[in-house]
Amino acid sequence: MYCLSEKQIDYILNDISARGVEMESLQLNLHDHICCIIEQNLEENGDFENFYQKTIKTFYKDELWEIEEETLLLLTYKNYYAMKKIMILSGIYSATAFILGSIFKIMHWQGASFFIFTAMICSSLIFLPLYFLFKTKETEDKGKKIIIAVGTINGILFCVSSLFKIMHWPGSHILWLITIGLLGLIFIPLYFFSGIKKPENKTNTIATTIILIIVAGFFFALTSLKSSKHVFISKSYNYLQNEELLERMKNNKNDSVYQSNELAILSNEIQKICNKTKGMIINSELGQINIPKDFESKNLWLEECGLTEEFNPGNNGYNLLVELKNKINNYNRLIKDKSKQIPIENNICKMDSNKMQLLSNYNILNHLTQIQLFILQNEK
Repeated sequence: MYCLSEKQIDYILNDISARGVEMESLQLNLHDHICCIIEQNLEENGDFENFYQKTIKTFYKDELWEIEEETLLLLTYKNYYAMKKIMILSGIYSATAFILGSIFKIMHWQGASFFIFTAMICSSLIFLPLYFLFKTKETEDKGKKIIIAVGTINGILFCVSSLFKIMHWPGSHILWLITIGLLGLIFIPLYFFSGIKKPENKTNTIATTIILIIVAGFFFALTSLKSSKHVFISKSYNYLQNEELLERMKNNKNDSVYQSNELAILSNEIQKICNKTKGMIINSELGQINIPKDFESKNLWLEECGLTEEFNPGNNGYNLLVELKNKINNYNRLIKDKSKQIPIENNICKMDSNKMQLLSNYNILNHLTQIQLFILQNEK
């Protein structure tokens, strides 16, 4: 068994580097492997130089640096296929979760927010960035890379702004306008003028551009250029005016001779449930149970949106509405034969409990106030 000297070991390492292998890890692996072969196969008094030259040639076809290129290629393709698989799986999940979330939201089933949220996040943070990387690797044209980059950013903005709109988060209107602006004013012109220059792509470019303009125009037609802020402020003022009227009626009410003890207790319970439900709805949006009178200066107006998951079947909000309906039915039964008192007629009483989430937060708030006004009128 041959024993390599320190000088021979350094000679092997330097020669590997001189032959074009620059990766340190690959240099060390080749060095260790060649040293082991020499020590195991070369006789004790053998010709080191000659045996080394024969051994090193077994590692390449033309030049040693080829092995580094092959290693890099293998590493690249290993990551390439793994990333491509992640991209495909994330795309499939995003599409599937969005469809399921949309169905769940339409049917008002629990879990709609989870599916939509994860679909949008997965699409904007995983699928679209990976798609951008693969598409840019396929071309050396800087113009195409810019178009792909702008398109990817537009797609991410579309996902984020759609998520904000669906979840009724603040800032959705501005994000949506930025998305439409980027699509119509930057992406479409870039795509058109880049593709029209090449005769072989001319027809395809024109056709695709027309489709993009139609899509952008459709989205723009569904977009309100004016902020909905003034609408929400107006609705908040209307709600506060109704609350003021309700409060004045409470202060001016007279105990009626027609009001039995049982009916008085039931009226009080209905009032409490209405107040608790209204507080729950407002708190989910503003973090407090009432809209302050100076809400506009504090930027605390209530934006109109769907009910939160608290009003899904089985949750507290849903149970409160079911309890309210039952108590109103009992109330109407008790005053049925009293000619001077009117039964409570309201959408909350008429609607199926499972369809309550079809109403917006303002719809429910106004219906609850109407119920309270009915009761106060009967108590006069």
